[in-house]
Amino acid sequence: MYNRGERVVQMDREGPARAVVWVHGRVQGVGFRWWVRARALERGLVGHARNAPDGRVEVVAQGDPDQLREFVALLEEKPSQHLRPGEVEVCVTAWGAPRDGVMGFVEK
Repeated sequence: MYNRGERVVQMDREGPARAVVWVHGRVQGVGFRWWVRARALERGLVGHARNAPDGRVEVVAQGDPDQLREFVALLEEKPSQHLRPGEVEVCVTAWGAPRDGVMGFVEK
């Protein structure tokens, strides 16, 4: 569990990294996953964005740590300066090692 507004931020490794971000807010049915995919591809990241049954969006991205941190900051940005669709209330992020075999960035 987590407290609303709390972010889990731990990434103390060199080389590729992985972030799993649970995005809360009005983020389904507004073009948010498409926007996430475009921002990820601009940064050379791989992974996916998927709607969850409870209204959140799960974003899994991996790649260069600096590009990944920048990407997660875009997801968390309030207010969004990048014409992000929807309204993000909070992001809960877990960092880890990348997984093999992930290619491209897809909307699920």
